Amino acid sequence: MSLRLRTGLRALAIGLALGLLLGTNASAARQELRGRVLWVYDGDSLKVEGIGQVRLIGIDTPEREASGRDRFYRKLGVAPETLRSTAEKARQFNIRVVKGRAVSLVPDGDGRDRYGRLLAYVYLPDGRLLNRLLLENGLAVVYRRFDFRLKEDFLATEAEARREARGMWKP
Repeated sequence: MSLRLRTGLRALAIGLALGLLLGTNASAARQELRGRVLWVYDGDSLKVEGIGQVRLIGIDTPEREASGRDRFYRKLGVAPETLRSTAEKARQFNIRVVKGRAVSLVPDGDGRDRYGRLLAYVYLPDGRLLNRLLLENGLAVVYRRFDFRLKEDFLATEAEARREARGMWKP
């Protein structure tokens, strides 16, 4: 059994035990965090006051510069020049929608990624989910490599954006 799996199982066992002791269930044990967005790094990474770097779980936005990850987008039929413009549009979208604003974060997955960023769903004050908004506007794709709670919903949202030719899905 890998160290990551053992650590995850240990954390799950502790969470369930705490839930039983406190009279709650495991889903209620998910902690909602709050903070103001201080910085937008790119389409899927933010800096939140009191929390630090946050990676929007379940989505992936193109990088500003060409990278090996472009291969995935090319398989989906997205041209390199579209990737660069989509990267900037996603960053600008986040600046308009969340920079300087209070947000709620609900962690999911393994808690943090390999870069130490909190993996979370980011909710706007009006209840909309930023992760989903990026997908709806064709500014992101579903990050398919790992499982997460809203994966099926996100896949359906991405498929709709593709059908409607929004964002990077425009011919």
